Amino acid sequence: MPLPRRRSDTWRKPWRMALAVLGPGLVVMLADTDAGSVITAAQSGAQWGYKLLLLQAVLIPILSIVQELTVRLGVATGKGHGELIAKRFGRGWAWLSVGTLALSCLGALLTELSGMAGVGLLFGVPRWITMAALVGGLIVMVWTASYAGVERVALAVGAFELAFLAVALRTHQALGSIWRHSLHIPFHDGGYLYLAAANVGAVIMPWMVFYQQSAVVDKKLRIEHLKMARIDTAVGAVVTQLIMASVLIATAATIGQSNPNAPLDTVQQIAEALTPFLGERTGRLLFALGMSGAAVVATIVVSLTAARGVGEVMGFKHSLEHHPREAPWFYGIYTVLLVAGGVLVASDVNLVSLGVAMEVMNAILLPIVLGFLYLLARHALPGPLRLQGPYARFVLAVITITAGFGLYAAINGIAVA
Repeated sequence: MPLPRRRSDTWRKPWRMALAVLGPGLVVMLADTDAGSVITAAQSGAQWGYKLLLLQAVLIPILSIVQELTVRLGVATGKGHGELIAKRFGRGWAWLSVGTLALSCLGALLTELSGMAGVGLLFGVPRWITMAALVGGLIVMVWTASYAGVERVALAVGAFELAFLAVALRTHQALGSIWRHSLHIPFHDGGYLYLAAANVGAVIMPWMVFYQQSAVVDKKLRIEHLKMARIDTAVGAVVTQLIMASVLIATAATIGQSNPNAPLDTVQQIAEALTPFLGERTGRLLFALGMSGAAVVATIVVSLTAARGVGEVMGFKHSLEHHPREAPWFYGIYTVLLVAGGVLVASDVNLVSLGVAMEVMNAILLPIVLGFLYLLARHALPGPLRLQGPYARFVLAVITITAGFGLYAAINGIAVA
């Protein structure tokens, strides 16, 4: 007769599953709040106060809906996003999708590395030293670690982004005042629309779709893990938007009040927005930790995603579970991207202008990215998981409105800018 299961065993099993499944959603969401996103949120608060804060809340369910579809596709098909597009629609369409990925990854990589260069300059470290240390360290890490090891490092570093939450709480702004100001939305203003497009592009990025689907496959998640993977994604969506809102509130409460509509031209100016609440030394340190967490985890994600995306379409091995000798093209592309980005950023780059422009570009690419995602969810998933019925129509409406608004805001904003 079998022994009765102890209560501790009953509780241990769900915890083991949670620890085994959690990761891809949190990593991609922490990467979502990258250097470019932090800069965009800071610029939004400095120029428009709290008028772009409501958008951060609206984007939480949209982000969760989009990334949940990538989780479904990964667990049900066991294939990456580019590979699945090639199989379902042909290699030409796959190259179009990977082309949008390449543009997004290149812009994001330059922004992340520039963010780290800016952090180094806060403490008097020359750009080339910061780039050499960062690029060298990330190359060694990826060449010698498994997916699980890289994920753990990304989560640990990305946790530093929570420093921005502490800053927002220290502002002691009245919620009623924040709410009233957030409802005054100047849709007629081209400058506002430009930053609105940047905020949309800062939250929903092509490389996020590719990365999370590939990470789910690399982690070998199956249908029975889907519920926990959805929770992982939903929690990540809330966390990333809390961080974006925190940065916006901090800059709105300082620069947005003392010098409205002042542009931010350097990382140092963004860091200075924190010092009234925390003191110069503490504010600078917390900003450095938050920006470093944002930039490093995103650098890992976007460079791996670019190498994976090309591998999925060209057919060579493209997983961290393969040794470098088994997947030389995958590791080679990853390394070349990092080195080239580091060399470019070692020169003088206007981080703020670059960061906001890259997010606007992401908004312009949304119709292609979300269009492919929707079609795959409709046609590449097995029956029980296929996007269908009223929810399919709801998702189509959400995607259409999001992509349409991003494109409209970007075009009108660029015309004015």
